[in-house]
Amino acid sequence: MPMPLEGIRVLDWTIWQQGPVCSAMLGDLGADVIKIEQSGSGDPGRYLAAVGGSTAEGRPNWYFEANNRNKKSITLDLKKPEAVQVVFDLIRESDVFVQNFRFGVADRLGIGYDALKEINPKLIYASATGYGPEGPDRADPSFDHLGLARSGIMNAAGEPDMPPLGIAGGIADQMGAVMMAYGVLAALMARERHGIGQAVDASHLGSMMWLQGLSLGMLCMAGVPFPRSFRKQAFNPLWNHYACGDGEWLALAMLQPDRYWADFAKAIDRPELATDERFADISARSQHATECVAIIDEAFASAPRDEWIRRLREAPGDFIFTVLNSVADLPNDPQVKANDYIVEVDHPQHGPTQMLGIPVRLRETPGSIRSVAPELGQHTEEVLMDVAGYDWDRISALREKGVL
Repeated sequence: MPMPLEGIRVLDWTIWQQGPVCSAMLGDLGADVIKIEQSGSGDPGRYLAAVGGSTAEGRPNWYFEANNRNKKSITLDLKKPEAVQVVFDLIRESDVFVQNFRFGVADRLGIGYDALKEINPKLIYASATGYGPEGPDRADPSFDHLGLARSGIMNAAGEPDMPPLGIAGGIADQMGAVMMAYGVLAALMARERHGIGQAVDASHLGSMMWLQGLSLGMLCMAGVPFPRSFRKQAFNPLWNHYACGDGEWLALAMLQPDRYWADFAKAIDRPELATDERFADISARSQHATECVAIIDEAFASAPRDEWIRRLREAPGDFIFTVLNSVADLPNDPQVKANDYIVEVDHPQHGPTQMLGIPVRLRETPGSIRSVAPELGQHTEEVLMDVAGYDWDRISALREKGVL
């Protein structure tokens, strides 16, 4: 079957995570992604996992592989004018240019938006930044941890008496990448409808603010942000999580708790709660939240999680709940398996390898993982010949000058 972005060519001049994940997402949807890397060194993300000691011998470099599948790699020394000319030649045959270098770097090298749009006026030029394209801090460098800090999400995680909390896994980088891919797709649609290219920007700050849209909407319109809460003092005890007798957790999410309360009380073998005035309705339960949560805690601690899942599913009430997973639980979660949210890829060096799947399903034009992350410069000659139309003599001359 065809893929949504077949026929779209992306030049990917990005490093680390925020930029590379954006172009990988476009590659997942069928775009031809050409990753431009610095001659000799390449994307520093190639070495991060090994330096940190988190890649076992004989295992894939998980950091680079996760961020750079479905790409080709070419190497250029962009400090040489001949290398910039190679970029110009590729831009003529491309639809999208993605970059995430510090503000001003692309312009100094001669590959900023103004320069490239002169060569290809319909180009979509996407920049991943820390704090947005305007304002006093637009030139400041940023990494994932700073995106978490500046956006306020560190003070939204955890309970009210906790210090600011980091969130593992490059969340700000990942969210910035998602929003930039969203911007690129919108710009491609605008080009299709209106015939225009344009610059696209997505930042850590803006993306992480959007992730917290409900809390910021409450702040802007009600004057206060969505508050952190104590688990043991949950305003709505049926919107909470509880440890079962085997140490595993269940999460409840009943937003209309009065509708469920009587049936829930029976399901946890505490039918007397249904007629207890302290818990008569959501207002009463919120006033006696600590007592209510403690009773439910005690009830769930009396049996293992699988038993509670069975009871809640068999009881009347149509309760809304699910298991509370750790990241380590996800590859074996039956819903993850059924929807291919994690897939197995045949890695040419490492054999069968699990990777994050594609989170959005298009039934008629699905995306796919067609190739693992490339070796440094693996496709330099192929790309220059097939895309830019160079011959072997020209490629050899560029190699002799250290351009490639």
